[in-house]
Formats: sequence, structure tokens, C-alpha cells
Amino acid sequence: MSDWLEQVQMTDLSRLVDDAAVWAPLHRIAGTLDKSLPGIFAADYVERLEAARSRLRPALDDSTSDEEGADA
Repeated sequence: MSDWLEQVQMTDLSRLVDDAAVWAPLHRIAGTLDKSLPGIFAADYVERLEAARSRLRPALDDSTSDEEGADA
């Protein structure tokens, strides 16, 4: 989430979020995450991030379970 928010902040927020009232809370959330997640400054952060993404991605054969979980 922290990485995604960083990417969002580095883009033109007005293209992604059309309400400027949302921008300040997004920046505040990102700042809070930056302060509470010291691991984002670790030398192996890129590897940690990719490992987390791999754990969170559904397996290719899990597509039916995702659809079932969406109904819950």
C-alpha cells in the first residue's frame, strides 16, 4: 500500500482522483505509513516488496475461489 501511494503521489493526482479534497488525506496516509514502516527504507526493500506482492497475488488456479470469496 505504501509503495502504491508513493507512485500515486508521483503522478498527476488530478488524473487519478478528480476531487482535490481527497488529495490531502492521501498524502497524510502516505506520510503516516512512511513513519510507521521503517522497512521501506531498508536496502532490500525491493526484494521484500516483490515477495509481499507474490504472497498477495492469487494463484492462477485460484480464480474460482476469488469469485466465490467476492460473494461472501
